[in-house]
Amino acid sequence: MRTSRSIWFRDQHPADANKFQPRLGQDPLASVRPRSATVPFVPLSMKRYILTGTPGCGKTSIIRSLEVAGYAVVEEAATDVIALRQAQGIAEPWTHPSFIDDITNLQKLRQIRIADMAGVQFHDRSPVCTYALSVWLGFPISITLADEMERIASAQIYQKQVFFIENLGFCEPSAARKISFEDSLKFEKVHEETYRSFGYECIKVAPLELVARVEKINRHVLATA
Repeated sequence: MRTSRSIWFRDQHPADANKFQPRLGQDPLASVRPRSATVPFVPLSMKRYILTGTPGCGKTSIIRSLEVAGYAVVEEAATDVIALRQAQGIAEPWTHPSFIDDITNLQKLRQIRIADMAGVQFHDRSPVCTYALSVWLGFPISITLADEMERIASAQIYQKQVFFIENLGFCEPSAARKISFEDSLKFEKVHEETYRSFGYECIKVAPLELVARVEKINRHVLATA
């Protein structure tokens, strides 16, 4: 297991989603969700776009800008999992095999919460990113992650066009981002290869000024509305 490469990182109708809510005192990231969950009704006007890319590529700033512009956004799960586990005294949660399932469960929970919201949604990463992360960390693909990959494929949860945010030419470390720029480039490649292997089209968003990157995404969304 390549623990030296330590990094991190809202289908179901709401009426059904309530049964997935954790009980008082239960870890929400470890809540069990049945494989036979009902496939949701998806409004025809709904489109869920994924934003992905290597750590430190500027993805979060783009998501914030899209949110301010009025779009529904779903936060990245992995950074929040790391923050929670570190607050619980686990210094390096990415070294634990349960890390992948924690991310997968939180991603699904957040996707379910706004499952019936019409219009365009932007998701900061997806289970495909979690799959790439599992590969990168040297973990086998868990049953939880495999089931979720099957679910998002069969229910066509996400648009097949993914906004791939290219690196900025550097990668600044943080409490949840402990990766060199050189490794971030390798991880960027793993992400792109993983998305393509699952049949997604990567729409490259070059390292331009923030307003230009947001405008490119907005133009694409409006053109395909």
